[in-house]
Amino acid sequence: MEIRELRYFVAIAEELHFGKAAERLEISQPPLSRALARLERQLGVTLVERTSRKVTLTEAGAVLLSEARAILGAVAAAERRTRQAAQRRPRLVLAVKSGTAGELLAKLLDAYRAEPGAADVDLLLCEAHQHQKLLQDGQADVALLHAPFDSAAGLDTEILHTEGQVAILPASHPLAGRSAVRTAEVSALPDLPMARWPGPGGGYPEGPGAEVRNLTQLFQLIALGRTTVIVPESAGADLRRDLAAIPVLDAPPVTTLIAWPPQSRLRAVADLVRVAAGL
Repeated sequence: MEIRELRYFVAIAEELHFGKAAERLEISQPPLSRALARLERQLGVTLVERTSRKVTLTEAGAVLLSEARAILGAVAAAERRTRQAAQRRPRLVLAVKSGTAGELLAKLLDAYRAEPGAADVDLLLCEAHQHQKLLQDGQADVALLHAPFDSAAGLDTEILHTEGQVAILPASHPLAGRSAVRTAEVSALPDLPMARWPGPGGGYPEGPGAEVRNLTQLFQLIALGRTTVIVPESAGADLRRDLAAIPVLDAPPVTTLIAWPPQSRLRAVADLVRVAAGL
């Protein structure tokens, strides 16, 4: 199999439309179809079922999609990290969900910056469930995750911090004056349905709550009285004045992890993980 053929196949499998896949790849449809046919002949399996109405993946196609993403991610990572190795001063890309781990992140960056030979750290602010893909395809070298919300499958990790959770409410809401609440009280509020986050596939679960992608958007909707949420304590620090963070007694603890690809051999990653573990 050639890398080009895998790229073509991934575009088809993700778009499930030959025209859109060709447009994404900036090629015409005939070479795309020929590449798929050649790949199927090489493997001796059918990867895609195509009718006049729709394109669907076969079971074999779904397996190849997962493997091809990993392969293409490894290739992209190798290209970026090889170029990086030629630079006089190394650089690291750290992926972090926007608005999270603020105090811990600041401490980590300050402590690492004091290390002899520390690499320059570029922050890549991302949304929920993006960390894993960013690490796998080489766009990031290391990431801060929050279990149990973020998956760390296939990654090496080190536990950094465990904390409780808080409910974020409009400051004017009756529950905002309480010293603590329980999950059932927050989830049952008729006027403030729980916010809905996208799943790993990008889709939202069913429900009446607002669809959100980041904390900035979420906090704006809560202030407007449209939704509420239960989040780690650190996400509720330094809130705007029209919001309140109330501890949730029975919410499960949230663990912050630093994660990196198991195949990483970058000295700078090892140093950053060591510093993070010592905070």
